[in-house]
Amino acid sequence: MKKRVRTRPVKIVDERCLISRKKGGGTIRIEAWEDDQGSIVSYSMAYISHLIFSGDNGRVIGYDNGHNHHHRHYPGETFPVKDFTSYEDLLIRFENEVRRFVK
Repeated sequence: MKKRVRTRPVKIVDERCLISRKKGGGTIRIEAWEDDQGSIVSYSMAYISHLIFSGDNGRVIGYDNGHNHHHRHYPGETFPVKDFTSYEDLLIRFENEVRRFVK
């Protein structure tokens, strides 16, 4: 029997964490998709809080690789991530940055 090869990336991370108002409010949303070889090919990380920032759909801080490049969202602006090494390293950076807002 032949092994079926996936042609589309598969979502392997789909997390949503609600933050209480007492701790700053909002939602942390993390998604990631991998290809047939197990490599992360697409990802999105966002801390969303309309209490902190009303623009950009409430995205206070975020990272993704949409539009074919790694970039960071920070209140209403987008910046390239020039020192990207891996999804895992960027996830650690994102978590550390979110801790500045969520107490």
